[in-house]
Amino acid sequence: MYDVNEIRKDFPILARKVHGKPLVYLDNGASSQKPQVVINAVTRAYSEEYANVHRGLHFLSNLATDKYEAVRGKLQAFLNAPFEDEVLFTTGATHGLNLVSYGWGVANLKAGDEILLSVMEHHANIVPWHFLRERMGVVLKWVEPDADGALHAQTVIDAMTPKTRLVALTHMSNVLGTVVDVKSVCIAARERGIATCIDGSQAAVHMPVDVADIGCDFYAVTGHKLYGPSASGAIFIRRERMAEMRPFMGGGDMIAEVTRDNVSYNVPPHKFEAGTPGIVQIIGLGAAIDYMTGLGMKNIAAHEATLRDYAQSRLAGINWLTVQGNAPGKGAIFSFTMAGGAHPHDISTIVDQKGIAVRAGHHCAQPLMQHLGLSATCRASFGLYNTVEEVDKLVDALELCHELFG
Repeated sequence: MYDVNEIRKDFPILARKVHGKPLVYLDNGASSQKPQVVINAVTRAYSEEYANVHRGLHFLSNLATDKYEAVRGKLQAFLNAPFEDEVLFTTGATHGLNLVSYGWGVANLKAGDEILLSVMEHHANIVPWHFLRERMGVVLKWVEPDADGALHAQTVIDAMTPKTRLVALTHMSNVLGTVVDVKSVCIAARERGIATCIDGSQAAVHMPVDVADIGCDFYAVTGHKLYGPSASGAIFIRRERMAEMRPFMGGGDMIAEVTRDNVSYNVPPHKFEAGTPGIVQIIGLGAAIDYMTGLGMKNIAAHEATLRDYAQSRLAGINWLTVQGNAPGKGAIFSFTMAGGAHPHDISTIVDQKGIAVRAGHHCAQPLMQHLGLSATCRASFGLYNTVEEVDKLVDALELCHELFG
């Protein structure tokens, strides 16, 4: 049984007060809070088990290496990657997506080749491709969601051309909550010999992810949204695509041999993991994956679907509030604006006085904001520890905003 009140006890920060009010944390789309098991794992790794990995033969180095490398297998199972060596450690999704741009894109694309994107993408899944546009002459081609925020797979498929070499899509929009049918897109892309890169930063937190079933070539996740430490993450890279890549960071661990005249590289995934890694961060991520797996991703998804449905019903009853994006099956992410001149920054500041943490701004999604005709929105994003009572508190705080701005 999924008991959210018991789960909340696992997160020490949820017991604190902000401005004299109990904390209502609705900024999970930006970064999640950490359960005690993750905090303990990080503390133990630093206080009792720390050493550099891979290169030592002493007890602590072997212990740290074992714990660090064990996380690769946890992520393999979490994402259902076919092989453990298809999981690369990163500092987050941004690192992973840039790895694809530099390691695969530079080696395999040329001027005139097209990269297909949606306007819903986070900047982390836009800017690395702009690098290729600026430096190599690659062409960026865009698809747009419907009025309700839905992005249909067929819309993406219809935009593919003989020049399309890569499709880069979010699995779940960090602004609209829209879930994209990336499996259908990936099937069509594979039939056409097109590579697929999926930003799973939001989706992997809220629902089960099966990269083998999706059929993508690249799938990036970020640890700080997965209830793990910041500066942790991973990317799944299909073996066939990894063979097409060149390392873009050089240093220790990614080499087999270095001489004055030559260098030979380590085997994947280490070939793409240069230097001393975020050892403790990755160990903490492993603890977070264990925690989420223990709760059950289907259970988390079901709980958040309840929150989504309740929040939709409450927010839909406010005629002076406009929610951006109501695609069927969306995640529990709500971006909204208020009639009467209240800027999203003002809304965020006022609800903060009630102890409610929401985010305001363009959410690193400026092309989407331009598409919507907005400069910013206020965003409430829910996680596995949020409750329907917190939805009510948010609505009460928004009512106060409306009274103040009239």
